[in-house]
Amino acid sequence: MGGVIVTDPPKADPKDVEALAGYGTATISEAMGRTGFLGSHLSPVQQDTRIAGTAVTVLSWPGDNLMIHAAVEQCGEGDILVVTTTSPSTDGMFGELFATALQRRGVRGVVTDAGIRDTVELREMGFAAWAAALSPQGTVKATGGSVNVPVVIGGQVIRAGDVIVADDDGVVVVPRGKARQTAEASMAREAKEARSRAAFQEGQLGLDRYELRETLERLGVTYQSYEDYCTGDAS
Repeated sequence: MGGVIVTDPPKADPKDVEALAGYGTATISEAMGRTGFLGSHLSPVQQDTRIAGTAVTVLSWPGDNLMIHAAVEQCGEGDILVVTTTSPSTDGMFGELFATALQRRGVRGVVTDAGIRDTVELREMGFAAWAAALSPQGTVKATGGSVNVPVVIGGQVIRAGDVIVADDDGVVVVPRGKARQTAEASMAREAKEARSRAAFQEGQLGLDRYELRETLERLGVTYQSYEDYCTGDAS
């Protein structure tokens, strides 16, 4: 199997990446119209960690981490390695040795819908990781693949240089060309949520703040006393 290693792809502006790093994945996904989420199958191996960076993508053969070795050379300061396979795989393709090499190059973390291992060591060294599986099962280095080509995880297309944001809730991708717009929309959404939070702290209900009583009425949702509900009296 052949492949291609794309060098020096364009990346999102570091200022936009830094701006997006200030918001959680839920806020960013909502700001993009509830898109960008890479799926609930990706879990963090650590807690209370949020990272944001530019994607270096890897397309590997299942059970083969040759192209991760190739990708390390393409990684630099502020990047996040994003690894997927040509068909489903849960083998431990990534571990502490890869993390050591990437950390030396300023990489902020790894996201993979395959498996990782050495999770204790990853936590101890502070290298952030999100994965679909944990597995001690090793891999070979025998099959060609690609680096910095578009890949798909959880139905979302990730291109080299796109912004990846990951936290305890999961992972989202922000297309490179929409990074600044999304950062601005995230700021506006967070300001709106701050106003709602203050209102809720004062006792206002979401039913009233979001005018949801009219929605319930339109959908035919009615109120009944407990007694009427138990006796089946809908009058």
